Amino acid sequence: MTDFSKILDKAKELEAKMKESQENIKKIRVEGVSGTNSVKVILDGEGEMQKIEISKEILNEEKSIIEDLIVAAHNNAKAQLKTKTNEEISKAAGGLGIPGFKWPL
Repeated sequence: MTDFSKILDKAKELEAKMKESQENIKKIRVEGVSGTNSVKVILDGEGEMQKIEISKEILNEEKSIIEDLIVAAHNNAKAQLKTKTNEEISKAAGGLGIPGFKWPL
């Protein structure tokens, strides 16, 4: 049988690492682009849009094209954010070796 106090120690260690990871995630900034850098969207670690940049050249395009480029840049940024967030969580959770526990990542 596994020593319960060791499991509790590992759980406390995981909790501390996850809190640190949450703080690191808040500091993440990602930039999504579309249309050959015509549109750039910057998101923070919580997925909030911090900035959007639209090139002057693209403003001559049809409204629907600009809207599509904004959506594409935002989706690009969200994909990057998901990757960076998963990497940060994996750093916190990795290597703890809690007996009988498998990480879902």
